Amino acid sequence: MTGKKDNGGRRPSKVETSPEDSEARVRAAFRVQAEWCRALGSPLTSLLCALAAERLDRSTSVGEAILSWQGDPDGKADSVPLRFAGALNGVVRKGRLPELARLYPPNPLPDGEALWAQVAKALTTSGPEIEPWLDRAPQTNEVGRSSILYAGLCWLWAHFPLPMRLYEVGASAGLNLNLDRYAYRFGEDVFGAMGAALFLTPEWEGSSPPALTPRVVARAGCDLAPLDVSLPQDRERLLAYVWPDQAPRVKRLNAAFAIAQHHPIHVEKRDAAVWVESRIGATPAWGEMQVLFHSIAFQYFPKASQDRITAHMERRGAAATRDAPLAWMRFEVDPEIEKAFSLRIRVWPGDDHLLATGDAHGRWVKWMG
Repeated sequence: MTGKKDNGGRRPSKVETSPEDSEARVRAAFRVQAEWCRALGSPLTSLLCALAAERLDRSTSVGEAILSWQGDPDGKADSVPLRFAGALNGVVRKGRLPELARLYPPNPLPDGEALWAQVAKALTTSGPEIEPWLDRAPQTNEVGRSSILYAGLCWLWAHFPLPMRLYEVGASAGLNLNLDRYAYRFGEDVFGAMGAALFLTPEWEGSSPPALTPRVVARAGCDLAPLDVSLPQDRERLLAYVWPDQAPRVKRLNAAFAIAQHHPIHVEKRDAAVWVESRIGATPAWGEMQVLFHSIAFQYFPKASQDRITAHMERRGAAATRDAPLAWMRFEVDPEIEKAFSLRIRVWPGDDHLLATGDAHGRWVKWMG
């Protein structure tokens, strides 16, 4: 679909699948991803995935590896189409495929024949550079999502005006943990850190969130394959998975990198469920609010991890008070609204609240809080 994986970046365990079944499932995954990319405003990546669904063959080592994929190639599992698209973009960004690069932005969208001709050539000539990308899951850190997440913090502050300790699972490089260090425009109102290098201005529908400034006193994150944006290779990896015809996303990511140089975030390499159990409620937090959050990451966690996190939050929430509240903020595929991403916040003491729906990359927000 749209986001990153939290499976440690490894290929899935081998399962017994016939070559015909593997190929059919891979082609279906590319078709679904093409539709998601089209809906999310990336015509180039949509075209690439649609072409791969029909034309990828076993004549190259890359084609053979993809069409013989053992595991689930779907966007909610191994995300094989995004591994493929990210691999090509990563090699293009390194200047290794100049002819293919001429069909990438800022050049106009090419026709399918021209694009596939150069992709097929790349698979033949640059297989050794492309194949390693298939061994690691896509890794993104979409800072556009900070808009809807920060609006959620404003809502929380209006109800519980207490210093916040933020905990993010599936944090990637931790860029969204710096969300209070970014500036925002929600409708006609400006929020956040005035003059920040990153100024997020999603298309806003509905009233504004409470015009308040949440105070963050601590922040921490975990991921099975964390990235460190102080390292050039990790910055480049994140950029490779941004769809190349979405220049504003690239600009936002680079601005977030610059802020992270001054405000580095350490992301611990650890299983999400184990980390939540060890951090949330582990020490008394009287006079503070603990906030667990994630954005389009939870769907990638194993079901057992999802269940453990849910059970732990319910246990800790049962002991929460207004002087030491607990919140769980989720920007994820909505379980009740078809093909929608929603911001929901469960508060203890309190209830679960649907606050907003929004674009997966932060282009728009419909506020209902």
